[in-house]
Amino acid sequence: MADHQRIHPVDPEAGPPPKPTAPLVGRGSYRSEQGDPERPMHRTIPYAPMKPPKRRGSCFKKCLCWTLALIIIQIILIGILAAIIYFVFDPKIPKYSVDAMGITELTTNVDNSLSATFNVNITARNPNKKIGIYYEGGSHLSVWYTGTKLCEGSLPKFYQGHRNTTLLSLVLTGQTQDASGLVASLDAQRQTGNIPLNLRATVPVRIKLGSLKLMKWKFLVRCRVNVDSVAQNNAIRIRDSSCRFRFRL
Repeated sequence: MADHQRIHPVDPEAGPPPKPTAPLVGRGSYRSEQGDPERPMHRTIPYAPMKPPKRRGSCFKKCLCWTLALIIIQIILIGILAAIIYFVFDPKIPKYSVDAMGITELTTNVDNSLSATFNVNITARNPNKKIGIYYEGGSHLSVWYTGTKLCEGSLPKFYQGHRNTTLLSLVLTGQTQDASGLVASLDAQRQTGNIPLNLRATVPVRIKLGSLKLMKWKFLVRCRVNVDSVAQNNAIRIRDSSCRFRFRL
């Protein structure tokens, strides 16, 4: 049962109650309007969300995008340069032809090897009006028959100016080991009067555009020549010939 409320009489002439001599809340303690006055209030730290860690996939995508962008820029620059060269210098492909061929040596040795010496006349034409060609050292020229190299040599170093035609007289020498089958094939082909020979040339060159000398390129020339004979010290008639040209860095 609840306690009875006690009522104390107040004397109106006694005046206001005395002020407390000690603070109601001690120092070092905090008071909350809704909490316990004797429990100190803890200060809360504001929440700061952590940044998510960087993913490796995003870095790879950025690198890939930059690489593709650089490649596209290089392609655009190369295209612009090629367009300038095309419209300003009007480049044309050089032309080559095999005009004459002679054999000063084609003998079978005691060790069954074949020694060959060919004299080849090649005409090189530069049809360009504003482009010169420097033929550098390190060229290689060879004559082949059915996949077997008969002889080889090199081109001299020279400069071919604008709209210039140069006749090159070359001596190619070589020796083929175990040539019994090769000699028999040549004798059989000689009866037909049509012997196919392949001439291959790899020539390092440098192109001159006006007064600007570009980096080194390689001319690759492939000529197919049909002759009527390959006899030693005999006049060889070239029935037909065709040459293909391409270049690479």
